[in-house]
Amino acid sequence: MASVLHLSLLLLGSLMVTSAGNFHQDFDITWGDGRANILNNGQLLTLSLDKASGSGFQSKNEYLFGKIDMQLKLVPGNSAGTVTAYYLKSPGSTWDEIDFEFLGNLSGDPYTLHTNVFTNGKGDKEQQFHLWFDPTADFHTYSILWNPQRIVFSVDGTPIREFKNSESIGVAFPKNQPMRIYSSLWNADDWATRGGLVKTDWTHAPFTASYRNFNADACVWSNGKSSCASSSPSSPSSSSAWFSQELDSTSQERLKWVQKNYMIYNYCADAKRFPQGLPAECRTS
Repeated sequence: MASVLHLSLLLLGSLMVTSAGNFHQDFDITWGDGRANILNNGQLLTLSLDKASGSGFQSKNEYLFGKIDMQLKLVPGNSAGTVTAYYLKSPGSTWDEIDFEFLGNLSGDPYTLHTNVFTNGKGDKEQQFHLWFDPTADFHTYSILWNPQRIVFSVDGTPIREFKNSESIGVAFPKNQPMRIYSSLWNADDWATRGGLVKTDWTHAPFTASYRNFNADACVWSNGKSSCASSSPSSPSSSSAWFSQELDSTSQERLKWVQKNYMIYNYCADAKRFPQGLPAECRTS
């Protein structure tokens, strides 16, 4: 009997692993009129953009805290004017949002990775980076760690940004609104590349971005309850390291390395933008 139970648990475990990262099960294509496609038995998703339209998808689930991973391969070649957005967002006019946006560029020039955090509909917390590799040549993993203490943006496991919960000094932090995962590929040549100076070259269309290996180790919000609220020992709030994860000394050093060498804009260093003084979270150590 014990061996049968063990076998059934193994089978169940294999089924759970198999279902992880299946785009058919985890996402809905929401717009694009055929320009978004789920391929390879749900293991690959592609978004395309042409002069008529872009495309996008969203998660079936809503999440309230989690560790979200997605591998992306961005639009290659002359991607100027295009934006590939990958983000968490809640509905309504006072929404919360955690953003990755990839701003295209001319062939050979680097993508700009744009990050932002919104709470109750207010953002203005932009940090921008170049990457230390070509994000169009292969898939790379872009991760959001979101727990009650902090939000960490990472690329291939290297943290590039940490936004800490600073409610104690009056800074709003997204912690009350469940969010879905969204992604879209769209034309933003009025601002995306060199402030809109470089326009989209439609002779290169269709532009295509690809996605694979989605994973969410997260609290799913459904019918007003979190899957982490269970008193079960296996509930994520009690057993998942991400719920209380912080950056260790090695991760802090890697974060400093990225911010020293690859950060190209930091709202916390833009004194001209904030003549009344930098935001409170910028003034903490």
